[in-house]
Amino acid sequence: MNVRHALAAAALAAVSVTSFAQSTPAPVAPPATPTTPPVTEPGVRGTNTPVINKHEANQQDRIRDGKQSGEITKREARRLHAEQKAVDRAQNKAAADGTVTTQERHHIRRMQARADKDIYRQKHDGAQRPDKPTTPATPATPSAVK
Repeated sequence: MNVRHALAAAALAAVSVTSFAQSTPAPVAPPATPTTPPVTEPGVRGTNTPVINKHEANQQDRIRDGKQSGEITKREARRLHAEQKAVDRAQNKAAADGTVTTQERHHIRRMQARADKDIYRQKHDGAQRPDKPTTPATPATPSAVK
């Protein structure tokens, strides 16, 4: 019986050694590629500034409406447009390096808030274009003219 056990153990060992030798190594997975872009700095969202752009368009509309209604004079409109160009320059400068940081966004938003106040003041300061009188002219009555 010992011989049988010895032969069986030897056969089992021989089969197991050959099976290990013939097996292929486990496939090595390639390094995983990140699905999200790496964040280089906290709070950085690229150069996309939809809120700032929408606010700027709204301000341009308010200036245009003020000019059409006569609430804003030509001189006031020129100054307000210059202020809008300064905001544009700050936005372009912030985006020049490929990212608009949180600090740069705050700076641009502060500039826009200041421009909002200026637009409001100019629209409500009582100055009107000369071709837009404050009160409609009353026609002369025939009895008043002699």
